Amino acid sequence: MPDAAALLDALQWPAMVVTVVAAWLVGSRQPRKRAVGFWLFLASNVLWVVWGLHTRAWALITLQVFLAVFNLRGAFKNDPPGEAAPPAAGEPIQPDTAVPAAGREAFHTVTRQSAQKLL
Repeated sequence: MPDAAALLDALQWPAMVVTVVAAWLVGSRQPRKRAVGFWLFLASNVLWVVWGLHTRAWALITLQVFLAVFNLRGAFKNDPPGEAAPPAAGEPIQPDTAVPAAGREAFHTVTRQSAQKLL
């Protein structure tokens, strides 16, 4: 049976795999997958901190603490459940649903103001 030091040495590999999977999921267009990605990033932060403590990698531990804060922010600021995801590549954009009404109005206001300045 491997000793504790050998297990801690090997911890870097699951930490790396979890980090890569998390990065893949955070790039998803689906809010639920992005949320899972942020929580997986948090799990990888914990794994990296444990490994960093074992190897005395203080800069890595500090980095992971800051990244964990960013990942918490991402997990909680992710699109709310039930919100429509943007259309997939090649899927037509529906003008009435692509941008919320407030966003469309703001766009038209800025466009009108820009046009007036040019004239």
